[in-house]
Amino acid sequence: MMFHHAKSIASVARMSEATSGVGVAKLIPGIAPLTRATRITLLLSTCITVAGCNEKVAAPVPVRPVLSAVVAPASADNAFIVGTVQPQFKTDLSFRVLGRLVARSVNVGDNVDKGQVVAAIDPASLELAVRSAIADVSSAQAQLTNATGAEGRQRTLMETDATSKATLETAEQSRAAAQASVIRAQANLTKAREQLGYAQLKSDFAGVVTAINAEVGQVVSPGQAVVTVARPDVREAVIDVADNIAGALSIGMPFAVSLQLDPSIKAEGKVREIAPQADAVTRSRRVRITLDHPPETFRLGTTVTTVLAGAVVQGLRVPPSAILARDGKNFVWLVDPSSHTVALREIQSTKDDDGGVRVTAGLDAGARVATAGVHSLAEGQKVRIDQEATP
Repeated sequence: MMFHHAKSIASVARMSEATSGVGVAKLIPGIAPLTRATRITLLLSTCITVAGCNEKVAAPVPVRPVLSAVVAPASADNAFIVGTVQPQFKTDLSFRVLGRLVARSVNVGDNVDKGQVVAAIDPASLELAVRSAIADVSSAQAQLTNATGAEGRQRTLMETDATSKATLETAEQSRAAAQASVIRAQANLTKAREQLGYAQLKSDFAGVVTAINAEVGQVVSPGQAVVTVARPDVREAVIDVADNIAGALSIGMPFAVSLQLDPSIKAEGKVREIAPQADAVTRSRRVRITLDHPPETFRLGTTVTTVLAGAVVQGLRVPPSAILARDGKNFVWLVDPSSHTVALREIQSTKDDDGGVRVTAGLDAGARVATAGVHSLAEGQKVRIDQEATP
């Protein structure tokens, strides 16, 4: 480039020396003769113009806007979790035999006593079975009487040697078989009478009806739930929490529970059960909290809110779009708010059940990471933060 500039300046200089005032006037008609100062000014202007035309100016690198988020620890000590009041003990009452439902004396919300009949099926076939068993008992007893008499006669004849010993043994066996038949018939009668009692469905304990699963006229099979009875004296709060919160809970951990409609009404409770696995649909885990002497307003089915007492569940979570996978490792782009540049940081992470990513190492709370376009960023690239987002 400097070589071309020198040739241009030399050419202009030779032209200037060759053409003085009158010469220029002859070359360009209508122009007056130039003075020496004018020629020098023209020469410098020409040199500057030639140099400027040959020099290329580099375009500035544009500042790229990015979407970012500040990574903050998730806290559960101020989070209200909604749940419901449910009984700790409840039973689905069902018939033990097949039959058609002919009566149901309770509905949802009714109180029942221990041993109270709540439903009944048609007992006709069961009554016939009892009558048949009674007849079998009578027949077996008659056969036993006959066999006993035959044995007695053979024994008398044996004393006078009027019969053989084999005949006596046969009579004894017949009497023993008849006696066993009586025992079997009596057992069948007892069983038939017990099954007749199954025609009535009774409550095993005092409680309240919470569900009805069969109507009058319906044919119910053995084991099919007909009425659900719950004990209202032992109540618990049932909540569904995320997997990260459930992982920090333990059996016996205290909870504070309050009514959703009136938070001033509260009750204390302790964790009794934590579901070992997440629900297949909601990906949440169920936690049961046994309430300690709850007030009467904590009725079954009431909506309550729970607060984790004395514990904080922490964890750093980032959206999946912030993760850059490279060579079998996971990275994130850290955004420096002071210099407005990005830097690549390797992290250790695991996936949550709800689709998020939990950072286990390599990232501190309060760091700002890029959440979009992570595959097109470069180390030290200038960026512009156009939003404030917190995950």
